[in-house]
Formats: sequence, C-alpha cells, structure tokens
Amino acid sequence: MMLITLQDLLSLFSGSLVGFVLGLVGGGGSIIAVPLLLYVVGVASPHVAIGTSAIAVALSAMANLVGHARAKRVKWPCAVTFSAAGIAGAYAGSSLAMLVPGQQLLSLFGLLMVIVGTVMFLRKDAEGNPDVRLSFSTARQLLPLLLAIGFGVGGLAGFFGIGGGFLIVPGLMLATGMPISFAIGTSLVAVTAFGATTAANYALSGLVDWRIAILFIAGGVLGGLLGNLAGRWMGKFRGGLSMFFALFVILIGLYVAWKGLAPLIAA
Repeated sequence: MMLITLQDLLSLFSGSLVGFVLGLVGGGGSIIAVPLLLYVVGVASPHVAIGTSAIAVALSAMANLVGHARAKRVKWPCAVTFSAAGIAGAYAGSSLAMLVPGQQLLSLFGLLMVIVGTVMFLRKDAEGNPDVRLSFSTARQLLPLLLAIGFGVGGLAGFFGIGGGFLIVPGLMLATGMPISFAIGTSLVAVTAFGATTAANYALSGLVDWRIAILFIAGGVLGGLLGNLAGRWMGKFRGGLSMFFALFVILIGLYVAWKGLAPLIAA
C-alpha cells in the first residue's frame, strides 16, 4: 500500500492553487507553478521543477483548448504553423536551459515573472480582424511572421518551462492581426505543443518527478473547477482580481530572483 506523504498533499494543494487561478482569472496561473514546486512542494532542483511543471502546463492547456475549439475561436492553420515553428524553438530553449546552472536559471525565471506580471497588469483587450486566415493568398504576408515569432516564443517557453500564453497571444495578434478572443483560443494549441515538447525533453533527461506531476495535475483539475465556479460568482470583480494577481506575480518574481541571486552574490 502506497503511503500518502506531506509532499503528496502539498503537491495536490499547489496544483489546485494553479488550477484555481487559471479558472478564476483566465490565465497566468502556470507562471506560479515552478515557485510552488520549489518552495511549497520542496522540489530540490530548479530543472526538475521546470520539467515537472511543463507536463501540467501542457495538459491544462489541452483541457482548456476543447472549449475554445467548440466555440470556433481557434484559427487552426495559424495555430499549426505557429506551433510547428515553436516546437523547434521549445526544444532548443529547453536544451539550452538544462545547461544553465540552477541558481542562474532561477534568477532569470524570477526576472521573467516580473515582466509577465507587468504585461498582465498593463494588457488591454484589443480589436482585430476576426476573418483573418492563413491561405495561399495570405501566406506571403502571414507565413514569415508566424514562423519567426513562433520560433522565438517557443524558445522562451521551452527555456523557462512555461506555457508562454502571455507571449503567444500578443505574438499571434502581431503576426496576423486577429482579435484577442481568437488569439487566446489559438494560443492554447501552441501552449499545449510547447509544454509537451519541453516536458518530453526534460523527461528524456530524467528531470521529471512523475509522482509529483500526477498529483499536481489532479489538484489542478479540482482547482480549475472551483476557480470556474468562483469566477462566475465574482464575475464583476474579475478585472480587479486579474490586476491583483498580476501584482502578486511581480512580488513572487522579485522573491524568486532574489533567491536565485543571493547565493551568487554571497559567493
């Protein structure tokens, strides 16, 4: 009989917190997965934390993609093209990250969290062309941007083991001019692909804790259901909640950056 440990319970709790945030404010929850795995669950290695979180990111995005696809908010040709370029970038980024010392990687991750929080805080919904599509007639205009931006965003997502939705959404809007509602739905294809690529690369290197990953994902499913319910109940406060969470991400990012830099400064 397998005993349930304190770390198991903390893994469930941390996963449910990420899922709750995703359900409540609609995004950004995956950025806190690595800090939770390191400082709450107690994963010793930043590389293992990134590899383990990438699995949860991929599956969470896949689950959310179903609803957007049913609502026809996914531009599939754009999504596939962007994701194909991004998969190459995610593989390169995750391979590079495994060569970076853990403390340096941690400080860079903290800096990224500060940037993500700032973007989330300042981001406004934008209008666009809902009829845009990748076809033979538009390929000359759209294809170079989709491939270049997809590779760059995939590289960052792979390097830090995150979904990268905060980069993918504006990247898709910049490349195609689609509205944010379509960019969010389309981005989930890329988030799934990037997360799966990063997770596979880390798993092949033995840098995934599968027990923690399974518990983290299970907690995320429950947390997501609760977050969706809470989001409906607190719908009129969602804008304020998103801003509060953005500030929270900035503060956590500063803490993570300090934890990563402190040993380097002391040395």
